[in-house]
Amino acid sequence: MLWLLRTMCFIHVLGKIFCLFGPNKNPESKMNVSEIIKHWEYPSEEYETVTDDGYILPINRIPHGKDNANNSAPKMVVLCVPGLFSTAGVWVSNPPDNSLAFILADAGYDVWLGNNRGSTWAKKHVTLNPDSKEFWAFSYDEMITYDLTAIINFILEKTGQKQIYYIGHSQGTLIALGAFSTNQELAEKIKFSILLAPVRTVKYVKGSGRLPAYFTPKAFKLLFGEKEFFPTKAFSRLSPSVCDINLVDAGCATVLSSLTGYSPEQLNTSRVDVYITHSLAESSTQILIHYGQATRSGVFQAYDWGSPSLNMQHYNQTTPPIYHVEDMKVPTAMFTGLKDFLSNPEDVANLVPKISNLTYHKIISDFSHLDFITGLNAREEVSEEILTILRKYDGDI
Repeated sequence: MLWLLRTMCFIHVLGKIFCLFGPNKNPESKMNVSEIIKHWEYPSEEYETVTDDGYILPINRIPHGKDNANNSAPKMVVLCVPGLFSTAGVWVSNPPDNSLAFILADAGYDVWLGNNRGSTWAKKHVTLNPDSKEFWAFSYDEMITYDLTAIINFILEKTGQKQIYYIGHSQGTLIALGAFSTNQELAEKIKFSILLAPVRTVKYVKGSGRLPAYFTPKAFKLLFGEKEFFPTKAFSRLSPSVCDINLVDAGCATVLSSLTGYSPEQLNTSRVDVYITHSLAESSTQILIHYGQATRSGVFQAYDWGSPSLNMQHYNQTTPPIYHVEDMKVPTAMFTGLKDFLSNPEDVANLVPKISNLTYHKIISDFSHLDFITGLNAREEVSEEILTILRKYDGDI
């Protein structure tokens, strides 16, 4: 973690030195999700839904593509949920010909993009102030229990549909696996799920993503506080003015790759500034502690409060409950990469037999963690195959 902080400071210094040599390369690095969608001349809608524990989550929508606006037939809904540190903007971080959200909209789908609580545009609560520790007292348990239910139910009510397609990336897969295995009523609202770079256990995670496991919860809180995970926040804020500079792009890409894995042949270096902005957003310190626990234990289970008595207070048992993925019955496809640091092939191998209704699994040898969304070959290797899969399930709307 100290290496990561030092690298960030080095990049910041370089940015100050070279910032006079050119303007921003990509205006999207300074845009929110709706602005990016409009920038590419697609229809954009934005809504808010409130979770049962009071978090106000923005949801972005692309109701149709550029050439199917006059099609009055009901459109099947696709919900895309990003990973840890990502905003909904990651789904539109490339031009339309290689951004999954735009590709889906142009193919005739009603596309919805979820945002993680605590990320850049999701810092609102009915009663809590985001400056308080209480606001940030959440891990991925709350996303599993509250967030997906609120988002999915809102979409179904708004569209009048009975089922939707679900596409998750990274943490977006983890919370789906947790939610759809523990909440069968919610799972029945999913017609098909597609997991990109799936995460269940992170026992074999590599790179800087493994660093939280080296800290005790107490040490991690002492170093990073008990609110936002600030290195991510700081880097995200620096990125628009730093990572749009050619001489610094390589440094920015290296920091991102230290988390996700190295696949330079898939990286569009001309858009690193956009990737950083929308793939290194804020999150809570508690989530990082939870991932550290998961790395050490190798088990997909709820947050460990640190003692049998505290766990008993939260769960009515002395140990954190385990999420039994094998209880998920939703038809599922997976796309995984052999160069992925976070969805490590060893963890994936342990996940595969747990998914009882796995209908398709594609392994891409040269893909790392973000390549399923932003990679140069993402359209050919992932997006086009997703369209083929969804079309097989279209029909009963």
